[in-house]
Amino acid sequence: MVRRSPDGHLIAGNSPLLALDVDILAEKASALGRAGEKVEKALASLRNLDRAAPERSQVLMAAADAVHGYFIQRELCGLRRHDGVIREYGIPREVLVRLGAR
Repeated sequence: MVRRSPDGHLIAGNSPLLALDVDILAEKASALGRAGEKVEKALASLRNLDRAAPERSQVLMAAADAVHGYFIQRELCGLRRHDGVIREYGIPREVLVRLGAR
């Protein structure tokens, strides 16, 4: 049986449900890490590219797609506010205004 303590922590014996919950949380964390790595690589590519480069538009959209995916993964993990990671990754405004754009 799985139940919550008064402070909100899960309490369970050797529950298969708890084991599944732990596996799901581990996969969410792993996916979030992979999405963060994609953001880092995409933003590095954008920063290393000359503003006049003909492929800049494609690299900019790839960065926006990576950030969009990262934000979605964060939300799936219950993390709704992105202000901190926007600052941490130094996500430029030109990327943020393109989130979700195709």
